[in-house]
Amino acid sequence: MNKSIKIEPAIVSQPEPGMNKEGIIQQLRVNHQKFCEAVLLLTDEEFISRANGKWTAGQQLDHIYRSVNALNLGLALPKFIIRLYAGKANRPSKTYEALIAKYKLRLGAGGKAVGRFLPREIGNKEKLSQKEKLINAVESLCKKINRYSEPQLDYYILPHPLLGKLTIREMLYFTIYHVEHHQNLTLKNLGK
Repeated sequence: MNKSIKIEPAIVSQPEPGMNKEGIIQQLRVNHQKFCEAVLLLTDEEFISRANGKWTAGQQLDHIYRSVNALNLGLALPKFIIRLYAGKANRPSKTYEALIAKYKLRLGAGGKAVGRFLPREIGNKEKLSQKEKLINAVESLCKKINRYSEPQLDYYILPHPLLGKLTIREMLYFTIYHVEHHQNLTLKNLGK
């Protein structure tokens, strides 16, 4: 007799108000749209300006695209592959605030983007197409999130290059904050 076995999440955390699956999807869209609008409002000179050796706005845009695209690739895998590859959560998901505090701590300790997350130069001619690639990647991510139940967001884990293993909910929290962080960096680097 061949019975289908359903694996239920072992750890279930209650989502924070506004940070359930629907809230996460909405915040992903809002934050990435705000970032794109801020970048597109820059003059051509500002878009390619490199203040104090920091990334240009175009590079910031490319870095965010690379980050969202990597998460898209991870979530495109069948759930059983994710579980085999990364395992399953052995603790509840951190709150949004706790995850961001951990990220800031790692950045303060010298954490930086590496490897495939390092951006390439993006010129003014690529500004609009790169923005479209990012918005399309975010929409693809939002569709993939809908394949997961609330408990599954806290059950499956994925590796993060700086933060280690994160639940999918934590990875999404990171993605929400990450784009905001890079928008702030972009404007700060330009003295805005």
